[in-house]
Amino acid sequence: MNRRESLQVLVGNIAIGGNAENAAPVVVQSMTNTDTANVETTVKQIIELADSGSEIVRVTVNNEESAIAVPTIVKNLADQGYNTPIVGDFHYNGHTLLSKYPECAKSLAKYRINPGNVGFGKKRDNQFQTMIEAAIHYDKPVRIGVNWGSLDQALLASLMDQNSENGNPLSNDQIQENALIMSALNSAKMAEEIGLSANKIIISCKVSKVNSLISVYRNLADKCKYALHLGLTEAGMGVKGMVGSTAALSVLLNEGIGDTIRVSLTPEPNASRTKEVIVAQEILQSLDIRSFTPQVISCPGCGRTTSVFFQELASDIESYLRESMLEWREKYAGVEDMDVAVMGCIVNGPGESKHANIGISLPGTGEDPSAPVFIDGKKVKTLKGKTIANDFKKIVEDYVIEKYGG
Repeated sequence: MNRRESLQVLVGNIAIGGNAENAAPVVVQSMTNTDTANVETTVKQIIELADSGSEIVRVTVNNEESAIAVPTIVKNLADQGYNTPIVGDFHYNGHTLLSKYPECAKSLAKYRINPGNVGFGKKRDNQFQTMIEAAIHYDKPVRIGVNWGSLDQALLASLMDQNSENGNPLSNDQIQENALIMSALNSAKMAEEIGLSANKIIISCKVSKVNSLISVYRNLADKCKYALHLGLTEAGMGVKGMVGSTAALSVLLNEGIGDTIRVSLTPEPNASRTKEVIVAQEILQSLDIRSFTPQVISCPGCGRTTSVFFQELASDIESYLRESMLEWREKYAGVEDMDVAVMGCIVNGPGESKHANIGISLPGTGEDPSAPVFIDGKKVKTLKGKTIANDFKKIVEDYVIEKYGG
């Protein structure tokens, strides 16, 4: 357990990695899905992601128009008070764009390079070297991001050939896992040989199967000390994507593996992209690795709670806390560790409310229509009537000011 022995990397103003004694916090990352050349929409989405808690945001830099737009995006963000590090995602033509547009290369906080999409043979080596030299010149870290959907086919074919001659052949999945790790580590070694220091390198090896991801990263953590970025790639939509990402990342994070994370959810059509940030935060907070926002403890409901009022109140309070954190995180240190209980009946309601910083136990079906409120284990008042929700929010706000305002 707790094998965080990665090198510390600085991405913009964010520290990543470090050993167990001085490790930086695990960082939440996300990515835009806008056309990067469209400055207005890209800036807007980066701000949405940053406000929801994304600490690093990656953008696609896939053509000249997007490379030209990057410096303006970074400037517009700074003008609005956002210094969120912006990472450039390069495939196929990154060597050309970084060379031709120095302002883009200078403005980005980090480059992401996929070894499977750099080129082939000597061309691959030359183009990879050009990108690494740009990182050295502009003093930028690099994420070497291998993905089994775009794996180096020459390396994979070579390993498959070797495996066919093996008396005890490995499965195709095992061969692919080995190819991912070899591609990442060989590329990192090449980057160091070109002159990029080890503390400028982050590695990721992403797959879409939970058990394979766990296996790959355990292997990777044993073989290197580079900072590691975790993510279940192509995790999918909704519950499937959230459960898969949580299952994989929780195992690795509990073993001390991982320095940055992303939950790669497919958003609903025209829906906000911020859900992937919230899920990543919830994973870290559920594991007691980091705290981001006060937690709402609420019961699932049963035959005693046929009214939906406690469900609506729990949802309302959760939204209120998350929205308030935009202001609170700057003014009230420690408020992110606060627990708020919204319970639906007398069975567990009072007890759970006493365990939270602030709790309310709403009346269940047939119970006395009153809602006792508990602060730090003690009953302080009883709420009644149609204004319970607003009255309870006022109690929460007063508590935050009094307890965390100092």
